[in-house]
Amino acid sequence: MRPSARYRPVAGVLACAAILFAAACGGGSTPESGAAEADGPKVELTIATFNEFGYADLYAEYEAAHPNISIVERHAKTVDDHVKNLDANLTRGTGLADIEAMEVSWIYKYLAKDDKFVDLRKYGADDLRDRWLDWKVAGATTPDGKIIGYGTDIGPEAICYRRDLFAKAGLPTDRAKVAELFQDWPSYFAAGRKFVQRVPGSAWYDSAVLTWEAMRNQLIQAYYSNQDRFLGDENPLLKTTWNQVVAGSKDGLSARLPAWSDAWNAAFRSDKFATIACPGWLLGVIQDNAGAYGKGKWDVADVFPGGGGNWGGSYLTVPVQSPHPEEAAKLAAWLTAPEQQVKVFKKIGSFPSTLDAYNDPQVKSQVNAYFNNAPVGQIFVNRARNVILKQHKGPRDGEVNQIFSAALSRVDDRKQPADAAWKQAVAQAEKVADTRVGN
Repeated sequence: MRPSARYRPVAGVLACAAILFAAACGGGSTPESGAAEADGPKVELTIATFNEFGYADLYAEYEAAHPNISIVERHAKTVDDHVKNLDANLTRGTGLADIEAMEVSWIYKYLAKDDKFVDLRKYGADDLRDRWLDWKVAGATTPDGKIIGYGTDIGPEAICYRRDLFAKAGLPTDRAKVAELFQDWPSYFAAGRKFVQRVPGSAWYDSAVLTWEAMRNQLIQAYYSNQDRFLGDENPLLKTTWNQVVAGSKDGLSARLPAWSDAWNAAFRSDKFATIACPGWLLGVIQDNAGAYGKGKWDVADVFPGGGGNWGGSYLTVPVQSPHPEEAAKLAAWLTAPEQQVKVFKKIGSFPSTLDAYNDPQVKSQVNAYFNNAPVGQIFVNRARNVILKQHKGPRDGEVNQIFSAALSRVDDRKQPADAAWKQAVAQAEKVADTRVGN
């Protein structure tokens, strides 16, 4: 139902680089080992990525310091194309790149196939783990402690809101006061019910599905137990979350806009909805879609209901197929080091997952003029530190979530009663969930 969490149209990339996150720290770093490796054997390293990672300049920098290394990027236009290639080459047993990028929303599939990927502890990952937020490392760690990926960017979530519509509803517009309204999901929905009563014709949020996505991602266990058993009706927290979102749709809180659709894009240039769950990269999407209409109307509150949430980000993994695992692991470690993450942040706006990057004044002091001079750097540093992402995702979590999201979409569109949609989703998911990946 969704495109990549790394979605950034070209205009959005420029907005992120030039406006959203204007300029990050200027300090450079020298690739490890440097010219000392000039006399080594010539090695070509391939790296498979998708969408925009912002690594082109970094490749050149690394090659300059490692004359024996040449880097070739295999770039897929979409996540779906990338995953299709990855899966096909895994099945064939050949054809994978030396480094394969993986998005956070589906790396769990490959944690179940950890024998196909290098345990990076063999090349020093244990010594590097303190670079990252602990939850970022946990996302690429198997139950028995193997680390199969180095973290790139993340998508910590705040709440973006329309100041003008809040004023019209008699709600506070100051971002600190707005944050006080959203300490948990019940208070978020309660504020939304006041809003839709006071501002007829405007909804509280864009869609039930994206609100569901934000909420269910905070559950430690959503669809699966820690033993990879599908929970379905056995998980009361999942059903409670469903009921909250369904009640919101019933009360008119949802604008019923499919994410990334033409209608969704156009809605940012109107008064269709007042709030949206907002990872840092979405600021560029809002600005790109809303244009001059939205400047000064949109703002960002340093809060996310229920604590913290993350939408987006990736990892770099090294398949065991690689003929150069040591060299590949070294390159992956360098590309994801704090200094390089800051350079990528400066170039395309990808928010770092490394702790040292948060101490750089040009990261944490970023201000976004489009969003009423919101201190977006500090806001998203705070949001990143508030994420406690220890959720267990089973091997077919993505497919199961598509089923539940489709069911909720039918309810949101008033095409199916909520109880019937829930029962249908559970029945369909039981069939999918029993097909185990990697077993």
